[in-house]
Amino acid sequence: MGDSLSAAYYIPLESGWVSLLGERLQQRFPDDNVELRNASISGATTAAGLQTLPAVLKEFKPQIVILEMGGNDGLQGKPVSLIKENLRKLIVLSEQHEAEVLLVGMRLPPNLGSRYTEPFFQNFAQLAEEYQLAYVPFLLEGVATVPGLMQSDGIHPTAEGQPQMLENVWPTLEALIASKVQAEDQ
Repeated sequence: MGDSLSAAYYIPLESGWVSLLGERLQQRFPDDNVELRNASISGATTAAGLQTLPAVLKEFKPQIVILEMGGNDGLQGKPVSLIKENLRKLIVLSEQHEAEVLLVGMRLPPNLGSRYTEPFFQNFAQLAEEYQLAYVPFLLEGVATVPGLMQSDGIHPTAEGQPQMLENVWPTLEALIASKVQAEDQ
């Protein structure tokens, strides 16, 4: 569940980090029937996620939900408390459907001011701690400030930045999947 950062915005779909993740999953877990469904929509906010997640959970019955949302809310200047509450609802809804959540954090451009951006960023860590979630602090770590890895809008990564995004998520996700696979084997 994500926004444009996970929906391969203005790059070929197969170059996006989620598509690269699908390839990695097939390589790493070839015999374990691990499937990936990308329910990311460019422009999606946490409110949009609340509208679409129930159908995704019902149709696909995921064991793990990678939750990468909130960036658009922040860019729109929505109240930090509202963003946190919507993320909380997305987490609880996923857990009610017996899915573990990997929460992916986001940072906002500094021009929005630290009085807004710091509480926004802290929401993710606070929720990860509160719900004891697998957590990736910043999807764009090693990408956002590297020349050539961001599109001209300064918000969306290029195709060249996507492998690093995958590497930011992979160690945490791999551990989560491995624990699920191991539990099923017992």
